[in-house]
Amino acid sequence: MTQHSDVLIIGGGLNGPVLALACARAGLTATVVDGRDLKDLRGDHFDGRAYALALTSIRMLSRLGIWDQVSDHAQEMREIKVSDSKLGQRNALLGLHFNSAEIEEGPMGHMLEDRYLRRALLDAIEAQPNITLITGARALSQSATPTDVTVELDTGAQLKGRLLIGADGRSSQTAERAGIRRMAWGYDQTAIVCALEHELPHNGIAHQLFLPSGPLGILPLPGHRSSIVWAEDKDLAKDIVAMDDASFLDVLRPRFGDFLGDISLTGARFTYPLGLSLANAFVADRLALVGDAAHGVHPLAGQGLNAGLRDVAVLSHVLSHAMRRGEDMASPAVLARYQSWRRFDTASLAGATDMFNRLFSNDTPLLRLGRDLGMKAINAMPPLRRNFIREAAGLTGDLPDLMR
Repeated sequence: MTQHSDVLIIGGGLNGPVLALACARAGLTATVVDGRDLKDLRGDHFDGRAYALALTSIRMLSRLGIWDQVSDHAQEMREIKVSDSKLGQRNALLGLHFNSAEIEEGPMGHMLEDRYLRRALLDAIEAQPNITLITGARALSQSATPTDVTVELDTGAQLKGRLLIGADGRSSQTAERAGIRRMAWGYDQTAIVCALEHELPHNGIAHQLFLPSGPLGILPLPGHRSSIVWAEDKDLAKDIVAMDDASFLDVLRPRFGDFLGDISLTGARFTYPLGLSLANAFVADRLALVGDAAHGVHPLAGQGLNAGLRDVAVLSHVLSHAMRRGEDMASPAVLARYQSWRRFDTASLAGATDMFNRLFSNDTPLLRLGRDLGMKAINAMPPLRRNFIREAAGLTGDLPDLMR
């Protein structure tokens, strides 16, 4: 049996369902395929995972009817404080301070727990008649002709569509089957992700501490809670994660500091290796890549998911405008517009995060002096500082329709 849809999306994480909703909004039919049983991910239990959503990402989720379902669970990020720190010492004087009050649009973004966003997306795609969700199935092969694309699943089912989307992560098999190679390297760092409860209020302030072994992000959640993204030397991280809760906190406290009072763990701990990954092409015959399948960056700027959502917004913009003009939405000319729009931006983001991680993940005195003076200079230049704030909010560059 062959099932037909306009768009076939491999990957049901976050970017895949958002793209399916954007396609449905444009009048297209979409099929989302994922090897997991996504309903198992719909739990109410807080597992410690959360996302920093930029202002423009929230605009898109609002247009797609998602934000109203989750906004009550979100926490504004009103300020960002960046400091160049040593173990047990918060260097607050020679740091950066970004305040949303300096721009007219409002908070730079919000923090939202994974459980709320994922559940809202699953509910939305299941309620959308133009979207078919296939779980517990994997793509085995794909082929393209001048008019359509065919995907064979390990269940024996066959899918046909006009456009194939790879939203299946950094090790994208969709990209590999299309012959798309990628540039990639590791940082010898592991990200430790968890959430903490603390005595004192965070006041909606996000903190980025640059430590010699890697950056530590402290991101505000509702209540007296914060999400932690802690980049550590991969060998040390392996030992830290194996510790019990009390020992884990003993290692974290000298890095975290006491500015939020006493801390305790809530939810689980997650780890993943850190590295940079950039596909050599974002498109092929009747195929486009989005999210980590196209680019994976260091989490220090909190822009990984936002970059993927920007891919989705740009791709849906390009497709919908092509259809209005009567073009074949998956033609090489149309897909080239998507690639040219996103390729430079994502390469720039990858380069910037790579540079900052290498610049700050060391304790060389001369480099420390130079970067601290640089941060102090940026703080003293309001126009430049506001540009950084607008960048964090996703407001720079040419915005696609869903993010305007």
